[in-house]
Amino acid sequence: MAANNRRMSGKKGAQVGSGGQRRRGLEGKGPTPPAEMRKGHAKQRAAQAKSRRAQGRTTQRRGGRSASELVVGRNPVVEALREGVPASTLYVQQFIDNDERVREALQLAAERGGINLMEAPRPELDRMTNGLNHQGLVLQVPPYEYAHPEDLVAAAHDEGQDPLIVALDGVTDPRNLGAVVRSVSAFGGHGVLVPERRAAGMTAGAWKTSAGTAARTPVARATNLTRALEAYKKAGVIVVGLAADGEAELGDLEALDGPVAIVVGSEGKGLSRLVGETCDVRVRIPMPGGAESLNAGVAAGIVLYEAARRRS
Repeated sequence: MAANNRRMSGKKGAQVGSGGQRRRGLEGKGPTPPAEMRKGHAKQRAAQAKSRRAQGRTTQRRGGRSASELVVGRNPVVEALREGVPASTLYVQQFIDNDERVREALQLAAERGGINLMEAPRPELDRMTNGLNHQGLVLQVPPYEYAHPEDLVAAAHDEGQDPLIVALDGVTDPRNLGAVVRSVSAFGGHGVLVPERRAAGMTAGAWKTSAGTAARTPVARATNLTRALEAYKKAGVIVVGLAADGEAELGDLEALDGPVAIVVGSEGKGLSRLVGETCDVRVRIPMPGGAESLNAGVAAGIVLYEAARRRS
């Protein structure tokens, strides 16, 4: 009876063959990890929050993306494909007359690769283009990835060079922007800065005028051009504005030897008041022929040539 009572008691006897569990339980678990690595610790939560904020700042540094664009019509589509304008999709109307331009567009798209070919009925193309005369060909240009203004200075420093940047103030013609991009590339500049509003962006027209140099010359976009130029000044970059009534002449401007941002205004209005006041110096280009002003692309090219000559 006593033995039966022992079997029914809640006490557990010794376990045979514990497999070393008790011995392992007595072993140390190593040094205590730092507070930042301990799950649930206040310092770990603070470190994670700091990391999230840093990621947010990295995201905000990007210059943003433009909207996608459509190139409409047989000649414009063929020209865009010839000039290497980035494209994601070529839409071709069903039962289209297969003339020479259509055949060339299809051939160029196939040779470049990475361009989707889509056949679509005419009503669909009419809807996509809001009724424009598309002639059965529509090319979709993907959004342009703008750099951040600080990226242009950083790229120059990475190459061990003084920054040479062109900023555009109130230039609204994409062809002028493309011409400036081409000149910056030709004379060893590090990029172009444009404001986000009331300014030309990297459209298909700008790509075509740049003659392909937009693929290797970054264009940055600033929410506020004045603040971006002030940030350049704090980074040691001399901000030079082009103006017909500038106090200095281009040939006498020593600032072109070092880190410089050249600001070009619109052909009609020139530099805006706030941007002009932000410039360290305003310079004029001598024009013996008596012209009142120069095209933005031409003016930028002249100053860039002078800067490249002095740096060589």
